[in-house]
Amino acid sequence: MQECDAELINLAEYPIHQNGPKRGAVLARVRKDLERDGCAVLKAFLTPAGVAALTAEADSVADKGHQSFSKTNAYFTQDDPNLPPDDPRRQFYDRSNAFIPADNFASQGPLRTVHDFQGFDRFIQDCLQEEKFYRYADPLADVIVNMASEGNGFPWHFDTNNFTVTLAIQNAEAGGAFEYAPKIRQHDENFAEVRRVLNGTSDKVRVLHLEPGDLQLFCGRYSLHRVAPLTGNRPRYVAIFSYVEEPGMVGSPERTRQLYGRTLTIHMERAGQRADSYID
Repeated sequence: MQECDAELINLAEYPIHQNGPKRGAVLARVRKDLERDGCAVLKAFLTPAGVAALTAEADSVADKGHQSFSKTNAYFTQDDPNLPPDDPRRQFYDRSNAFIPADNFASQGPLRTVHDFQGFDRFIQDCLQEEKFYRYADPLADVIVNMASEGNGFPWHFDTNNFTVTLAIQNAEAGGAFEYAPKIRQHDENFAEVRRVLNGTSDKVRVLHLEPGDLQLFCGRYSLHRVAPLTGNRPRYVAIFSYVEEPGMVGSPERTRQLYGRTLTIHMERAGQRADSYID
């Protein structure tokens, strides 16, 4: 373990690199939360120095973020006029957001220092209890920062990856709550419940307020979720670490272009290689 790792990660509270009772207790709590609703939060996973370092790094590459303004549905697909008007796939909402692609973060910088810490991946895998567990192989998306400013937000959607790990870095002055409907797409698309979430009649939606330094594990491929609109001059930064069930997986060309404004050769070469049949 390098000294800089201990400066960034709150290893006193979360000894993720050492087997023992304390690590075991953290795992037990996280697993219980994930089993219940597909979401778990480790409060103050970063130290104050870690929060400051990651905030400074995000500020330094904020101009590299890809701004996008569009209308999207929960599946990032095109409108299909053959479907009924109230079908969730025909419900489109304004999306305004920015992602700073992974290739803007230096290998020795604070974000990748956390990501590459010797116990990090193993701890996440142990939390999720996944035998098939691989880092997302997408060179634009394995570890990124979502950046949002006043008026921005992210409407209801499902994630492309089975599991997403996020690290809150900086909050906006107000707004930006994380809202989600746990596990509503486990066995099929469950369009009826998706429709209720979209029209505001579902009783399954939960609201989560994350603070800088909080680590969140979330099963976003199965749980519909959104980020509420933000207010104030301060941007919201959230780092996103992505893991998948098969090696070598990358985003589809269409989705990658939507989120990052560009694609690489690897996205074209590996298009259509997802292992499941969910819409995305």
